[in-house]
Amino acid sequence: MVSFMEKLKLIKAQATDRDFLFGLRKLTMVEHLEKAGINLSDAEHLSRVNFNYECAFVVFKSNKKVGVLKYEEREDTIEILQIQILPDYQGQGVGKSLIEDLVTKSRDLNKRLQLKVLKENPAKKLYERIGFGIISQDDDQFLMQL
Repeated sequence: MVSFMEKLKLIKAQATDRDFLFGLRKLTMVEHLEKAGINLSDAEHLSRVNFNYECAFVVFKSNKKVGVLKYEEREDTIEILQIQILPDYQGQGVGKSLIEDLVTKSRDLNKRLQLKVLKENPAKKLYERIGFGIISQDDDQFLMQL
C-alpha cells in the first residue's frame, strides 16, 4: 500500500527495523501511557513492538524512516494496531494520509475499520475528524470505528 502523499511510502518491517520501531514507540508513546497511569518496562514495550510484527510497515518520507503503521486485516474488519510518527513529522499530514488510505481500502473491501486509542492521546481528535466514533471503552482506551 502506498500513500497518495508525495514521497510517502510503506515498506514491510524487517528484523533490522526493530531498534527503530522500539525507539519510535518509546519516543511517541511513553508520555501518553504515563498520563494514563501505565508504566511499561522496556521488555513490555518490546513485546508490543513484536506483537503482530508481520503486520508492521515502516513509513518512509523522502527516503527517511518517519514512522510505523501496523494493521491486521481480518475477514470483516481491518484493525489499526499501531500508528506512530516521529515528532518532527507530526502535524504534516503523514498519519492522516496513512489512515485515509486504510479508509479507502476498508471501503473497497467492504470491511469495518477499527482502532484503539488511549484516552489521553490527542490523536483521538484526528480520528474523530476522519470519521471514527467511539463504540466501546475500558479504563484506559477507546475502541473506535469508522
